[in-house]
Amino acid sequence: MTIAEAGQALRTRGVSSVELTRECLDRIGKLNPVLNAFITVTGDAALARAQELDRELAQGIDRGPLHGVPIAHKDLMWTKGIRTTSGSKIFADFVPDRDAAVVERLAASGAVMIGKAGLHELAYGITSDNPHFGTIRNPRNPEHSPGGSSGGSAAAVATGMAFVATGTDTGGSIRVPASFCGVAGLKPTYGLIDRSGVQPLGLSLDHVGPLARTVNDVRLALDAMTDAGRKSAPASLGEIRVGVPENFYFEKVAPEVKDAVHEAAHRAEKLGARAIPVRVPDIEALNTAGLTILLSEAAAVHQAQFHRRGDFGADVLALLDQGSLIPAMDYVNAQRQRKALVREFHKLFRNIDCLFTPATPITAPRIGQTEITLDGVQYDTRMLTTRFARGINALGFPALSIPCGLSYQALPIGLQMISRPFEENLLLALGEALERAL
Repeated sequence: MTIAEAGQALRTRGVSSVELTRECLDRIGKLNPVLNAFITVTGDAALARAQELDRELAQGIDRGPLHGVPIAHKDLMWTKGIRTTSGSKIFADFVPDRDAAVVERLAASGAVMIGKAGLHELAYGITSDNPHFGTIRNPRNPEHSPGGSSGGSAAAVATGMAFVATGTDTGGSIRVPASFCGVAGLKPTYGLIDRSGVQPLGLSLDHVGPLARTVNDVRLALDAMTDAGRKSAPASLGEIRVGVPENFYFEKVAPEVKDAVHEAAHRAEKLGARAIPVRVPDIEALNTAGLTILLSEAAAVHQAQFHRRGDFGADVLALLDQGSLIPAMDYVNAQRQRKALVREFHKLFRNIDCLFTPATPITAPRIGQTEITLDGVQYDTRMLTTRFARGINALGFPALSIPCGLSYQALPIGLQMISRPFEENLLLALGEALERAL
């Protein structure tokens, strides 16, 4: 059931918010012991909130499309009176005294929070294999990774444990799990969604966005998460110029992923869009700059906790240590490189409206798999997985991941669609059309 379908049923009294909430809680009870998508489940509070929202609808009070719809929050969104762990032992008992801005907005829209979704420790990784709260598993195959860091959010919406879940994305942490779990996930334009009350990682790279089962559900969630103006979508798909990269994005990629993304571009043409071969700027340099910036900023953010070294997971501690050794001049030069490449991308987007790439070069690896072999060459799983996503955080451009096929192992393949800043509506319009076609 989509949000629109749930909304229609709620308003025709075909179902109540209490019933929707109970169904999601039942799914959590059944599936969470296997998938470990939630750290905290707020069942009693959710049912009480659902009752209140049912009464409002009966009285003619309608807060909008999310009224009465169960959602989950990634567990680094502050929630008043409810612990917010950030997937970390250090923050395991932290109970905020206020809600994050995005939590406030979604509550005001009538959403029902059913719990806090699990994540990679401190949102600093792509596996969601958490040493403090357990391994999150992919709902398509529990032996495989759901991606990270928003792995619990993706697993929750993929299985109907929630209609929507919030996520954060600093180097791919919405788009990677969306790709691996076969759901839609949007990294909006940098700064579009208020990040106050969200545990930071990379202050100039962090984005907040929604994950959901359909692109329209993502749209409805995005509308509730921000009231900032966004450019309207073009009048027809025929006005959209889709750039298909001739370099970088189809190198070091699984053949089935390459084929699925090219097929998506072909489908876009059938829908009326115009596919244009393009050469993209130096993405390797952009990725390197983004990595240097993230390592430095994450170390600065968590410097106050360095005296608790034993409370960090080994992988996160290694990254923080690495970041603490980066010279200030390297950080400054990375920011300079970033600005130069942002200008190059703006030039590219004079000739196109949207760029099609794989969201990830591979489908979900097995849990614990640290190396991937492509064409006889071994690659580090983390670096390979974020290869197509990391640079877009440094750009700050919006990017949408949607499913565009299945691998030979029946694992989802993700298409990444990138547009100019504040043109989320263009991505969503084309994404909805492709979703129907694919």
